[in-house]
Amino acid sequence: MGRFWGGLRDYAATAWWGFVSPRMSGSRPLVIGQAVILRDGPPRQVLLSIRSDLFGWELPGGTLEAGETAEQAVVREVREETGLDVEPVSHIGDWVRRGFRPHTARVYLCRVISGVESTSHETPRLAWFDVEKTPDGLFPWYHDPLRRALAPGEAPFEGEDVQGLATIWHAMKIDLAMRWRGLPPA
Repeated sequence: MGRFWGGLRDYAATAWWGFVSPRMSGSRPLVIGQAVILRDGPPRQVLLSIRSDLFGWELPGGTLEAGETAEQAVVREVREETGLDVEPVSHIGDWVRRGFRPHTARVYLCRVISGVESTSHETPRLAWFDVEKTPDGLFPWYHDPLRRALAPGEAPFEGEDVQGLATIWHAMKIDLAMRWRGLPPA
């Protein structure tokens, strides 16, 4: 029950963060840098993480700090969340997300250059997954960036994505399932 009680607190904070905060803020548009980190195989794998507040697999990354470029944010956030130092190799695209937590997700294909893989307080789980067999618990808004990262030679994507009630419900089902089963072993 503790996992579910914590989930209610996390849902309240996430609802504020996603619905109220961006509409009350007069600050600059929110930009989030995200990394698709691949490891050659066989099989070819992608590194995914689970955050401590909303359980589900996702791409590492986070919000740009003042004066920071998206590439710098990706490098910093990946180091903080995974212990790995990465280098952005190419810009995969920009997804302008409307609805819940309006933001632009700027996604980069990255390669590991050093570091030791380790979890953090923000990301208690990390795992490599076969790119052809991503986990059921991968949040739906990461499928297209991952697919595009695996298609070499395409120009960076630019498009819109609406995160409405269906997307929120899908994410909640992933989160609740992981809270019920417990997080995968570290």
